[in-house]
Amino acid sequence: MEQPIIEVEAEERRTLYGYQREDIDRIFERMEQTKPNYHLLYQLPTGGGKTVIFSEIVRRYIEKVDKKVVVLTHRIELCKQTSKMLRDFGVSNKVINSKIKELPDQKDYKCFVAMVETLKNRINDAVLQLDNIGLVIIDEAHYNSFRKLLSSFPQSFILGVTATPLSSNIKLPMNQNYDELIVGDTIANLIDKGYLAKAITYSYDVGLTSLKVGINGDYTVKSSDDLYTNLAMQEKLLHAYMEKSLGKKTLIFNNGISTSLYVLETFKNAKLPIKHLDNTTNTADRKAILKWFKNTPDAILTSVGILTTGFDEPTVETVILNRATKSLTLYFQMIGRGSRRLPGKDSFTVIDLGNNAARFGLWSAPVNWQHIFKSPEYYLENLREDAEIESNFVYEMPPEVAKHFSKSKIEPFDVEKEFAETVRFNRKAKTVLDLSMAQHAKMCVENADTAYEAKKLSKLLREEIGYRVKKYTMCLSNVSKNYREWLTENYKEKLELEISKLFRLKILESIDD
Repeated sequence: MEQPIIEVEAEERRTLYGYQREDIDRIFERMEQTKPNYHLLYQLPTGGGKTVIFSEIVRRYIEKVDKKVVVLTHRIELCKQTSKMLRDFGVSNKVINSKIKELPDQKDYKCFVAMVETLKNRINDAVLQLDNIGLVIIDEAHYNSFRKLLSSFPQSFILGVTATPLSSNIKLPMNQNYDELIVGDTIANLIDKGYLAKAITYSYDVGLTSLKVGINGDYTVKSSDDLYTNLAMQEKLLHAYMEKSLGKKTLIFNNGISTSLYVLETFKNAKLPIKHLDNTTNTADRKAILKWFKNTPDAILTSVGILTTGFDEPTVETVILNRATKSLTLYFQMIGRGSRRLPGKDSFTVIDLGNNAARFGLWSAPVNWQHIFKSPEYYLENLREDAEIESNFVYEMPPEVAKHFSKSKIEPFDVEKEFAETVRFNRKAKTVLDLSMAQHAKMCVENADTAYEAKKLSKLLREEIGYRVKKYTMCLSNVSKNYREWLTENYKEKLELEISKLFRLKILESIDD
């Protein structure tokens, strides 16, 4: 990893990496070349040190310019973290929170940190003097709550900072409020240079066609809860955890509180160490849960609407996306919770149960942020639809499952090809499932000594069975979810009967011999 450049001045110690210094210089260059009230947006991935960068910008700005700075955040936790970071950089600052009704000492400070609503109220009350504020820094600038304050600073340089320059409201693109975007280093480069951990992503086949999109452009909580609380999805989640993350510190993101509570019970019943957090959890409980999560090596934390920003726990080893989202920002924020590097941790696991990687690309894949900033509508309109993603999904038997069928020559089974054959020769459509079932039964019998063992092996095929049934129903078209679920259960029942039949034949053949 590149060694940090240490600056020591006035007994203050600041640590900056080369790419951070370069970006700071680029930002100051634009400040000097543009008008005083220019609006500049800066993008840098989560974990790249955005707070470090803008804290150094504040320090240099105050040193160079005889004007004040306001830093805006959207959450109280971020206010506290930002204030502390600024102090670490030698910047004395005043936090304007809901308890601060008057500012008699504002002349003693060159920097103020505030939440949007609080600052708006203090401005309306004429408590804060705005005439000498030269720089406004907006953290997590993609949130639209900041727009309401921009008009209060008509003569100030506005610097927005975000990991994803895509507005949280699709109807209010960021290019309406910012003149230019500066793009920082990429996730891939930060991984290669040793600043971020590498994400190893596992995507599981899930059916999302029942999800509904709300007025905010993302999937609704109700439709997500309806899908992700069903038994099949809970089993798939638990199976994915046991397969890829058992014993690792794991963070699970859900779209609804009901889903997270179901997850809590499912994992508790499996005797796994898990706790639940959502935005209704009181401060004391939240603090205790986060302390437990930090200090418990194999802790599992299931959460809703929280921990995507303002939460930094470097020891997270696995991030599970137990939800689907159409928000690129949320996708990057969730995965970013596991990206911090530690000694002995240069990679982390991502388990995707929402087609998110197929929708947006892998977390470290190149992103044309300039194109997204200039043409967000085009980007959003061309996101892959779930039906297309699912139709192109190809199931591959995991090595840990395949090893149980080592005595069999596992031939690929092409559902679409077999279906075309049934149509061509005017056979019943269910012939496809019968052929598939015969292959599965043969595999189970070949790798077991008893019918009981063979039926136990058949449980390992549930992912592949679900995949094949889904492919089959796609060939039929216009098949209801209930019918597909019935076909899947019927397949499993018939498979066990077929296994029993094959073992009876096997016994009879041994007697004849």
